[in-house]
Amino acid sequence: MEEQNNKNLILAMALSAAVMVIWFVFFPPPEPAVTPPATEVAEGTATVPAADATTATTPGATPAIEPVPQAPRLAIDTPKLGGSISLLGGRIDDLSLKAYHETLDPGSDTVRLLSPVGENLPYYSVFGWLPGSGLEGADVPGAMTEWTTTGGTALAPGQPVTLSWTSPNGLAFTREIAVDEDYMFTVTDHVKNGSADPVSLQPYGIIARHGLPQLQKIFVVHEGAVQRADGELTETDYADLTEFAVDPNEGQPAQVTEAATDGWIGFTDHYWMTTLVPEQGKPYKQVLKYVPSGGIYQAEVRPPAVNLAAGAEASSTIRLFAGAKEWATIRAYETEGGIPGFIDSIDWGWFYFLTKPIFAVLHWLHGLIGNMGLAIIGLTFFLKFLVLPLAYKSYVSMARMKELQPEMEALKERAGEDRQKLQREMMQLYKEKKVNPAAGCLPILIQIPIFFSLYKVIFVTIELRHAPFFGWLRDLSAPDPSSLYNLFGLLPWDAPASGTILHLIFIGALPILLGITMWLQQKLNPAPADPVQQQIFAWMPWVFMFMLGGFASGLVIYWITNNTITFVQQYLIMWSHGKRPDIFGNIRSARAARAEAKAAPPQPKKGKK
Repeated sequence: MEEQNNKNLILAMALSAAVMVIWFVFFPPPEPAVTPPATEVAEGTATVPAADATTATTPGATPAIEPVPQAPRLAIDTPKLGGSISLLGGRIDDLSLKAYHETLDPGSDTVRLLSPVGENLPYYSVFGWLPGSGLEGADVPGAMTEWTTTGGTALAPGQPVTLSWTSPNGLAFTREIAVDEDYMFTVTDHVKNGSADPVSLQPYGIIARHGLPQLQKIFVVHEGAVQRADGELTETDYADLTEFAVDPNEGQPAQVTEAATDGWIGFTDHYWMTTLVPEQGKPYKQVLKYVPSGGIYQAEVRPPAVNLAAGAEASSTIRLFAGAKEWATIRAYETEGGIPGFIDSIDWGWFYFLTKPIFAVLHWLHGLIGNMGLAIIGLTFFLKFLVLPLAYKSYVSMARMKELQPEMEALKERAGEDRQKLQREMMQLYKEKKVNPAAGCLPILIQIPIFFSLYKVIFVTIELRHAPFFGWLRDLSAPDPSSLYNLFGLLPWDAPASGTILHLIFIGALPILLGITMWLQQKLNPAPADPVQQQIFAWMPWVFMFMLGGFASGLVIYWITNNTITFVQQYLIMWSHGKRPDIFGNIRSARAARAEAKAAPPQPKKGKK
């Protein structure tokens, strides 16, 4: 009895986990309310300027952003990036990712990561100095300061640009901006005190985001602020960032984190990220804030202030990552670029100890095979081989359980409606035959964390975005686009759009294949003794066929492959034990038994006349 209860408990846990996944996928938590674009924020205070545009709004109307004054720009041209730098503030505010398009159509627009004030949802990075003792706001370059270029007309790998500006008091500021062949900018600010008095300044770097971006409705994807300080990683959603609201006139940051040795801070989207990386090995401050008057989300780094005597010089270097969250690229920045824990900017989730190695193997297989769908199939074979020693005993147990089916049927006939007697005799039979009925749940327990981890990998990593397989499967991160609605493209009308109710009802080819493989695998398992459980298990493949139909096609391919491998393994194990499974024969026998039971006259119940 205890073993049967354990089996039921494990089964309930597995089903509950599956229901939780489905619920959060189709009914995700509500998104935070969209905030309007930014209003003007005062400069020259202890608070770093967050924006430099004004808005004109009326109730019920969309805020209209007034663009900042036009200023000369320096082009950005790298193998992966295109855009420009505004000399007004020396800001990096125009950036597109050359290798990524908005849709599968090759002619669609490239992904626009950063955009200047005056356009929809401004998103940019600025750098500078905060004035300390002996200085006023006009003595340091601000967000509206127009720099002049003294070297280079375009920013490219190996071709940095240099900006310069001199304050009225004689402080000479220069800024060198360099970029590598991937997504990392290096901004070095230099200042020389040409005045007759000592001064103090504090360098800073900012990433400012006006308004709330369009968010994904997938609970496994973190979108918002991400930061690491002295080895501790923190993720903050946009809704929680509003708790760090400040009055820009107060001059105080909302949330400050002191970092002693290392770290970074920025904003992460589903596939893209902007991150500030100060000099590692030195103390600095991380700041997160939200300006409610303008709907501005802001991340800052503030290295220590410097004191300059007359004629003295100082410099500060801050790196800016602005690009796609490519695993190999970010990993190289961690291992070769000296940014500790940078790979954790990819949201690996609670099962990070599984998602990280699973993706590493998937990435290696993709490099070896050249097709992400085949790499997923290869990963499935690898995982099945890895857990085969653990699963073998369970397959053997299920095969022996299948052999005991005739004796189980005999026990049911002898026990009649006495369920306690049936349970006692079943436990005695299991003990005599040395069969553990709960062992069949071991593959489920093994598969649950693997399924969750692969689910996370497929939805989070950019390597799966727009990754094709074969034929109609052009994006393994999206659901199967085929549909019964048009007989998988044979009829002359379009299939329902992915994510709609009709698309879930008129499922595609992959979900149907998933249901068939689940049904075949189930036929090799011993049927539960309880008739109610038998009915539940009989419907389960077809229920999951519809439930998983809206999942990413890459995940469905994994599940189909996993079911097929499991079916072959169980079939061979049962055959090796002298019992050749006859799946369709079992179906015919079950139908004949049900027909015979219906035709038989009802038996009088005990104790009644």
